[in-house]
Amino acid sequence: MSAIAEPESTESGFQAGRYAAIDIGTVTCRMLVADVDEAGRLHELDREYTITNLGEGVDATGVLKPAAMQRVADAVARFLDVLRGFATPEHPAITTRAMATSAARDARNADEFEALMAGLGVTLSVIPGEREAALSFAGASCDFRGERLLVVDIGGGSTEVIAGRAGSRPDRSHSFNIGCRRVTEKFFAADPPGAGELERARAWVEEGMRPYFDELRGAGFAPERLVAVAGTATTVVSIHERMEVYDTSRVHKAVITRPMLDGVADQLERVPLAQRERIVGLDPGRAPVIVAGMVILQTVLDLAGVDSFTVSESDILHGIILDEAAR
Repeated sequence: MSAIAEPESTESGFQAGRYAAIDIGTVTCRMLVADVDEAGRLHELDREYTITNLGEGVDATGVLKPAAMQRVADAVARFLDVLRGFATPEHPAITTRAMATSAARDARNADEFEALMAGLGVTLSVIPGEREAALSFAGASCDFRGERLLVVDIGGGSTEVIAGRAGSRPDRSHSFNIGCRRVTEKFFAADPPGAGELERARAWVEEGMRPYFDELRGAGFAPERLVAVAGTATTVVSIHERMEVYDTSRVHKAVITRPMLDGVADQLERVPLAQRERIVGLDPGRAPVIVAGMVILQTVLDLAGVDSFTVSESDILHGIILDEAAR
């Protein structure tokens, strides 16, 4: 698979080479392998993706479970096997960066997880929410040159919302401790979630995010486009299009209207987990948390006052690689 993304960077140049980025989130573990040229154009070579649920129980306990850490270690070991296949005489060494986000940030035993990664030869950076937001914006803005963007990155433990013009530093960004796994564990006990549970979840998400959006409006920021990255947003497209096999070319830059989003959300909310897992276009591993993801995405659209969003496959992984290449 290959795609070209042109970064919007204020840097004077990039170090050409082959790079890999590993993103260890609360729900998923992903890797992107890509070549970057001197102009900062990024040519994708490979994507890897596994649902590992690192953040299982972290919101309640404040610790990473040994089994969850091992699931990530197994996934990363597999990624590294794949990565070795991209080493060539021209690219004998592949610059690799691994970053962990919300679950590792919140966990008291994150040092144990870092040590586990070190045993695989991976130096792990547990990044703050503000850094996560900046990297997500850098990746998501690649394809929307000069536009005023509002970027939303819904993760398992946190959601980043970033406002700015593509090609510049973000005007305002915030990392909320609001994510699809966190919302699921806080509010959903029934299967499927009851109307009252959904209402309480929406109210909690709205209460947490509203001050940021009020501040944006007060500053006169009006986005030309809302760009949504990560698994919740891409899943909306794959379910709406009934993709039996995920097709990134159909997902990237797809425009989803509010009625389309609400239709997918209603389909997911009405059925118990066992049926949800069988919905065409939904990764069964994401089924336990996808309803909460829909709640967050719908609330963001409400607060932003927009009736559609553009899905981007360029996200924090692209931002990590471009940041490394610009050093």
